[in-house]
Amino acid sequence: MPDFDKHRVKKNDRVNLSKTETDGKKIESDRAACEELCESLRTELISLQARLYSEGKQKLLVVFQAMDAGGKDGTTRSVFQGANPQGVVVTSFKRPSDEELAHDFLWRVHKAVPGNGMIGVFNRSHYEDVLVVRVHDMVPESVWRPRYEFINDFEKMLTASGTRILKFFLHISKNEQKRRFQERIDNPEKRWKFDPADLEKRKFWNAYEKAFEDMLEKCSTTECPWYIVPGDQNWYRDLVVTGVIVETLKQMNPQYPAPPDVKGVVIE
Repeated sequence: MPDFDKHRVKKNDRVNLSKTETDGKKIESDRAACEELCESLRTELISLQARLYSEGKQKLLVVFQAMDAGGKDGTTRSVFQGANPQGVVVTSFKRPSDEELAHDFLWRVHKAVPGNGMIGVFNRSHYEDVLVVRVHDMVPESVWRPRYEFINDFEKMLTASGTRILKFFLHISKNEQKRRFQERIDNPEKRWKFDPADLEKRKFWNAYEKAFEDMLEKCSTTECPWYIVPGDQNWYRDLVVTGVIVETLKQMNPQYPAPPDVKGVVIE
C-alpha cells in the first residue's frame, strides 16, 4: 500500500507549490498496479459507505479545490463510482447568488454540510472566499485575511459535532492545464467545458498559487487535514484520494445496525 500520508500537509509545514510534485509517475511508476489497487480500494469504499449510510450516526465531508481544469469533477466521478447515490451528495459552489451574498460567507456552505450517515462532496468550497476574492480584489485584505481563522473555527465546530473532514488540493502543472484546455477546444464532446474566462484567470497563475499556499499552510489541522495530490495523471490522483478516504472510513468504523428479532416471524 502506498504511503498516502506523505501528501498530507502537517502543522507548521511550509508549502511551495512550484516545487511540489504534480507528476504521479515520478512517485508510482507502475500505472497498471496503481489502477488495480484503486479498483480494490473503490470496492472497499462502496462497502464502507453502505455501512456508514445504514448506521446513520457519522458523516464525512470531502472537499476538492484545484486550479481550473484540475480534475475536481473527474475525481468525484471516479472515486465514488458505484457508491449508493442516496448516501453521497455533491455540492458545487459557483458564483454566489444575491441571497447568498446577503449573508456571511459561510452561510451557504453550512447548509450543504452532510447529515448523519452521509458523505458530502464539495466541488469548490468555503475556501473560494480566501482564493478568488483575494486574487481578483473582490474584497479588501481586511475582509479576507481573518477568514482563515473563521474557517478553522467552523471546521473545528463541525468536527466536534461528528463530521470528519478531508480536504484535497488537486495539484496540476501549468503545462498540464494548458493541455487540458486545448483538449476541451479540440474535442467537440468536451468543448462545452471550455470557458474563455478561464484563459483570463490563467494569467493570474502565480497569484492563485500564492493564495493556495496560504490556504494550505493556515488551514491544515490534525483534525481537518489538507492533502496535496499530484494531479497530472488521473490514475495516480484517483488512487491517492480513494486511498485516503478508505483509510478514514476504516478509522470511523461504521457498523450495520443490530437486526430486529425475527424469531418466529413467518412470511405468508
